Order: sequence, then structure tokens, then C-alpha cells
Amino acid sequence: MTLGSLFDGIGGFPLSAVMAGIKPVWASEIEAAPISITKRHFPDMRHLGDITKINGADIEPVDIITFGSPCQDLSISGHRAGLEGERSGLFMEATRVIKEMRVATNRTYPARIVWENVPGAFSTNSGRDFQTVIQEIAKIAETGVSIPRPPKKSGWLAAGGIMGDSWSLAWRVLDAQYWGVPQRRRRIFLVADFGSRNAGEVLFKQGGGARDNQAGENAGEDTAGNSYKGVKQHSQFTVDVGHSTDRIQIHPELAVTLHTLNTADHQAVDVPFICNGFGDYKQGSVGRTILSRDDFTTSDLIVRNYSVRRLTPLECERLQGYPDGWTEYGHDNKRIPDSQRYIALGNSVAIPCVEFIMKRLSKQK
Repeated sequence: MTLGSLFDGIGGFPLSAVMAGIKPVWASEIEAAPISITKRHFPDMRHLGDITKINGADIEPVDIITFGSPCQDLSISGHRAGLEGERSGLFMEATRVIKEMRVATNRTYPARIVWENVPGAFSTNSGRDFQTVIQEIAKIAETGVSIPRPPKKSGWLAAGGIMGDSWSLAWRVLDAQYWGVPQRRRRIFLVADFGSRNAGEVLFKQGGGARDNQAGENAGEDTAGNSYKGVKQHSQFTVDVGHSTDRIQIHPELAVTLHTLNTADHQAVDVPFICNGFGDYKQGSVGRTILSRDDFTTSDLIVRNYSVRRLTPLECERLQGYPDGWTEYGHDNKRIPDSQRYIALGNSVAIPCVEFIMKRLSKQK
């Protein structure tokens, strides 16, 4: 199988595809640092640049197209402008490219697509945006199809599916903390199969998923990353990696395995905190300063064992499931600034979640 990645970022979908035996062929991205990072890891993958300048009929057909379209206008912590927002509206550019390729290949390619976004997409514009998403994707398979909106009282569920005569789509919210990485990160993953009614098997069929144990739930106006059951709100620590809507949310009971300090890493300030026994913290005396390349802000700190410091880019890579050092260098062997690494990782996907989907897709004919 072959894959094309729109809004590629640092190659999260291509990396997961390779893990599943799928070949990444091309990618679309406009930011220089992520492009340089993916060129380093996928030197044979073609880069197409700005999606608004791509004609799907002119590029190499692929079996699967993935796209985690920009979500700033769909996130609870964003401006909530919905698909009419300047960046989230790029979703329509992705469906345009897919339709153009389908027409040019006699409706053969792509056979499947995967869309990823924040759970806030369920509720923007009173649920109309997610209705538009699944309707526009369904129209790729069946022109003129109409998808009704659920009753306002219930809203969109966190898992569901739609079947046509010879096509199907399904969606499910996956939380990264259940898939092998120590952070809370809830994202919608939608799979569409334009040639069969098997989309639901990719996301829901039991077996083959080591951590396929997440129960469905209603998709209300939650922030990205709900409180872990059994962990009180004061234990939920958010790390803003420089992006107003994509936040890495630490799982305090699991992330401790990441925090090895050494003289090689460039970290921030170690600040001892005092706990009163009831989960309330107050700052103690400031500890030693550790060398760093960038200025830090309080929003970039984490709390662990009564101390505060900023996550390193290496730790952010591990939180997202990337190999160590994935974002450290570009294709020209120049070091990527930490500030750009934080942003790129915050915008990316949790690799184990995508790998799960890619492996399921690779097993289907």
C-alpha cells in the first residue's frame, strides 16, 4: 500500500505507515522546520508544498490519504470559529484534492482516507461542523448524500459510523494515555473506505490492538485531554508547547518515567515545591539553574514530586511516541531550534494511536 500525507507536519502519519508496512509517497506541508525534519527521515518522499496549489489529478495516486487538518478554529481552547475559520477551512482543500484524484483515477484512488482532529470539532457551530466533515467525506463516495445532525440534546457521540451501499466511514475518539504514551491527548480519528463497508472494522473490531480497551462516551465540550479517572483536577498538569490549541497534557502517574536529568540535556530551572498534604502546592526556594538555549515561560513547566521545570524536546518526543531525537536535526544536519521543535510536536499526532489504525488498514485488501 502507498500513502500520501496532507498537512504532514513532522511526518507522524508517514512514520506510522512505515511501521505498518505502508510506503509514504508524498507529503504536503508549508512550514520549513517540519519539512526539513521529514526530509531527513524520508529522503525519498516527495514534498508538494502548499495544499492550495495542489491539483489532485496531477500528483501520484496513492491508496491512502491522511490529513490532520489545522484545528485552531475547532478547539475548545481556540477561537471556536469552526470550519469557517481561516485555517480549519483548509479541510475543504483536502477534500478537493481527494476528489480530483478520484476523478482522475476512475474513482480508484485513494481507496481510503484518515482524518484526525480535536474533539472540539463535535461541538463547534452547534455540531454543524462535524456534520459538514462527515457529509463532505461521504460525498466523495456518493454525490448528493445528506447526513442528518443528531438531536442537540445528545450531540455527536465519541464513536460512530455511517454505511452506504458500497462505502463506509467511522470515527472514534482515541486518548493517547491508553495507547502507550504517558499523556492525556484525546483526538477524533475518522476512517473512510470508498470501496467497502469495512471502515468500522478498522476502529472497532476487537483483537490485534494491545491497548484496544477504551470505552465510548458522549462527546461534549471537553477540553483536549480529560481528567484521568481517579486523578483529581489539581493533578492535571498542562504543558503549552507554544500553540494555542494543541497542548500536551501530562499524565502525572505515568510521566515520571521520562524525567531523567543529566548533563547532556538542556533544561530549565529546578524549583522545589512544598505540599501541604491535601494536594495543594506552594513554591519553596529556587534551586539551581540548568543551561538552556531558549527562554522559558511558566506555561511550559511541569510539576512532579513537588518540583517544577520545563519539559525537554526529547521528553515531548517520547510523550508523542516518536523515536528519540526525531525533531533534533533537519535534512541538512542543522539543529532545529527548540522553540520550533516544541511547536511541531504539539501540532503532531500521538504515534501509537496512528500506528494502530495504519496496521488495521494494512491488513485490508
